[in-house]
Amino acid sequence: MTASKIVTKVSGLAPVAAARPPAIDGMDAMDAMDAMDDRTLLAEVRAGNPIVADAFCRRVWPQVDRTVQRLLGRDDNESEDASQLAVLELVKTIGAYRGECSLDTWASAVTAHVVYKQLRRRKRGREVSLDVVVEANMPSSGANGERTLAAREILANVLVHLDAIGEKLAWSFVLHDVLGHGVKEIAQILGVSEVAAQSRLVRGRRRLHKRIADDPELAELLAGVPRAAPR
Repeated sequence: MTASKIVTKVSGLAPVAAARPPAIDGMDAMDAMDAMDDRTLLAEVRAGNPIVADAFCRRVWPQVDRTVQRLLGRDDNESEDASQLAVLELVKTIGAYRGECSLDTWASAVTAHVVYKQLRRRKRGREVSLDVVVEANMPSSGANGERTLAAREILANVLVHLDAIGEKLAWSFVLHDVLGHGVKEIAQILGVSEVAAQSRLVRGRRRLHKRIADDPELAELLAGVPRAAPR
């Protein structure tokens, strides 16, 4: 589904209802749309302009795609569908965006919410959330083999404890401490209040840290991690 069709579907406007923006300083129409600042772009999409929708899609797609890949992995066969659903949701809920955070931050939170619901329907959300932790914390490909192997072994143990604290607490921990979402965004992603999101994060972090501290095998692994040479 193209961006124009997404806006047409959500707004109910026919594509001919909106005029194409004129060229600016020698730029053609597409370049002119891509040159719009976020405020103008959002205003046009809110007005149901299906032509500017293509520029909006190009603007948010990189952030949507990055978020989907972090939550589903690079090789998931539903990642393209998830990205399209996320863009549709962004257009549909665009009236709720008040500019309290950057457009990228908002797009990431909405996308994560779409993916989270998709994972719950799959009934394999725990598996995927653990993959997120592994992907986010693995050393770069340039790291030496010994450190990479040690990191994998440590993560395998940490993931067991993460799984044990329960899905709700684990998701809150992963979204905040691994993916960097704030409490307000976590609340939006999980569909709960900010108070509930904060509570889950605090309890999840406390339980996970306690389990890790009480695991002698993991403590031994952590103690034996080869340290990177000082720069």
